[in-house]
Order: sequence, then C-alpha cells, then structure tokens
Amino acid sequence: MFSEQIELHGHIIDSLILPKVLDEILTYGGTFTIREVKIGKQRHDPSYACIDVFGPSPEVVDDIVKRLRQHGAEVVEETKLQLAEAPADGVFPADFYVTTNHQTFVHLGRKWIEVQPHSMDCGVAVDLEKKEARTLKFCDVKKGMLIAVGHHGIRVAPVQRSMDRRSVFEFMASSVSSEKPKSAVIREMATEMRLAKEAGGQILVVAGPAVVHTGAGEHFEKMIEWGYVNLLFAGNALAAHDIENALYGTSLGVYLERGALADEGHENHMRAINTIRGAGGITQAVAKGVLRQGIMYQCVKHKIEYVLAGSIRDDGPLPDVVTDVVAAQKLMRSKLGGVTIALMMGTMLHSIAVGNLLPAYVKTVCVDINPSVVTKLTDRGTFQAIGLVTDIEPFLRELTEFLKEERKTTDEHR
Repeated sequence: MFSEQIELHGHIIDSLILPKVLDEILTYGGTFTIREVKIGKQRHDPSYACIDVFGPSPEVVDDIVKRLRQHGAEVVEETKLQLAEAPADGVFPADFYVTTNHQTFVHLGRKWIEVQPHSMDCGVAVDLEKKEARTLKFCDVKKGMLIAVGHHGIRVAPVQRSMDRRSVFEFMASSVSSEKPKSAVIREMATEMRLAKEAGGQILVVAGPAVVHTGAGEHFEKMIEWGYVNLLFAGNALAAHDIENALYGTSLGVYLERGALADEGHENHMRAINTIRGAGGITQAVAKGVLRQGIMYQCVKHKIEYVLAGSIRDDGPLPDVVTDVVAAQKLMRSKLGGVTIALMMGTMLHSIAVGNLLPAYVKTVCVDINPSVVTKLTDRGTFQAIGLVTDIEPFLRELTEFLKEERKTTDEHR
C-alpha cells in the first residue's frame, strides 16, 4: 500500500469537512488511519486532524489527495509547485491545474501566494519575477506563459461555517424545497443585505425578464433607489421589456396593470428597442428625456453599473448589449470586486453563468418558481448558492417591505 499524510485545520467538524474527506477517501478506492484529531471545545475554537491516506498504487493515492485538496487538505510533506509553459495561445499545458471558486494558494519561494481572483474552471498563471499568481480563462492564455500543472504546491481553503452569526445562508443550507418558511427567510435576507451595505459590500443582482413580466419591476426599482443594488447583470430581454413597459405600459404585449392584451401589443418590444437604438443607447435615451421611468432608468439615474450580455435569441438587440460572449464574460468578471451578496432572480442560464464567475465567499441567493434552477446552479459548482422556490413578484414585494423596516431600524439607531 502507498500513502500520503494530510492535515485538516479549522471548523472541520461543524462544516462537515472531516466526514466529506473520509468519504472521498473510501469512494475513490483508498483507506485511511486517523493519526490525530483535536476537536475545539468552544464554538470559535478550530479543530485539527492528521490522516494517513492509503491506496493500492501511487496513482490512486495521488488522485485521492488531489480531490481532498478541494476540501482544504494539506499534504504534510509538500513538494514544490510544478510549472509548464503554455504550448500556444489559448491552450493550457497538459495536466494543468483546474481551479475551484475557493480561496487558492501556490507555493512560491518558500511563501504561500494567494491566487487572484477566486474563480472556478480556470488555470493558474504564475509570474516568478513578481511572485504573483492569477486565474485566467482559455482566451487569456498566451504562448510561453508559466502555468501550474498537477496539484503539488497548491493549497485550497474552502469556506467554512461562520461562527459569528447564524444567518439565512446556514438556515437554508438543506435541500431545495418549496416548503421553506418564506417570510422568515426573506426577512433574514433583508437583514443580510443591510449588513452587507453597512459593511461596504457590493450587492449584485442577476435578473431575468420575469422581474418585469410578473409586475415586480416597481419593487426592484425601490431596491435601486434605496441603495440595495450596486451592480446589475442581465440580458437583452430584461432591459427590452422593462423599456417596453416604461414606454407602452406592456410587457410581451400585455398591460401589466390590468393583465389585458394590447392591440398589436406583440410589436411593442420591437418598437421599444427601435426607440432606444434611435436615441443611441439607454443612457442617451434618459438624457434626452425619452426614457423617464423603469428599472433601466433608475440604474442610469442612480449610476448603477450594469452589464447586458447578448444571446442568439435576442431581438435588436439594444445598443448597450455586449454581443460577444467572451467580451461579456470578461466585463462581468472585471466588475465583481467587492461583491459580497448575489441575488439571482428568474433566469436559469444567466444565473448559472454568473455563478461560475463568483468566489465561494459570495453569499448567493437564487429565487425561481422552478426548483430545478437552484439544483442546476449548485450541480454546476456554485455550492454556496441557496434557493427559494417562489414567484418573483411576491418575493420582491415582501423583500422590499422588510428592507423598509431595516432602513427604519438603521435610522433609529443613528
């Protein structure tokens, strides 16, 4: 039998890291001996475990240890970081290290250097002179770049359960269900958003056209006015139907106030797009007085940054839409600094795409009428996401009511 010795540090008991590690060892053909374990006696005390991992071949042990690193395991006798040159532009070397969205470090010059930014499904480029390491996508790889390969000399620090405050992100960490006590959960979410705002964190909203179709736009506008939205990621559809509603009172040709189909209303979203294209863009339409209300109007008025990413099903699209998907992805990644909460509403594909860009420490909430949306988001690597199965309009209506209470509480304390 071949073996490696690993160590685990931190809140490995209540974050269920230790049982996950032991299960991984057995699942992938290994066995283990727990050499030493120290369990913290107080709530804030870290725990420690030293484990011998055994396998029938060096390859099996190596594969197991590679998987255990994703849970924060550290090899006791650490070998140095392995690097290889990128063979061509846009191509990583064979066996390149593929990142997760957890905090990651590489061992350079006897020091552990943090890899920036934290992003899943990337490679790690290393600058030996500057002693820096960064994640990068295929499109950013240049021939000759030094890229981390294998898994030696790399350390991952998974997000562990907070010991400071029992929040909605722990309360809702069970399986996705429509039977959550929604009011209690939404109230906690409002509190988390207030705390993030007070701490200087940025709140990202990823929204689909359902926000407009369900009549929830007015509630979303209040969140923007009150400062609970710092960044908006969406597609052409959200903006187009929001502007259609602002100009014609309809969304998909239906009057939102009375639910009646407008005469030739199916043309309205096309006419709305044409109006904005004629003005030169959303910001220009606001400046010219063409666009005077709605979500996009509030974004421009309150200087909220937004990225509208295009797709092949877009009509128009609006001039503000980034139609190159690689350029849109780069732009979104560049704006994520400081984001601590992400609220995703009514858009499965956009939520999954943005979830793949977020670090694991970003508290992510996914709201959708379809339970499978949250499940798919989690299955694709956004493990920190929690879900609330409900319609968008009642959710946003209740959230804004609780945010109003949070604002009153803050004002009273001042």
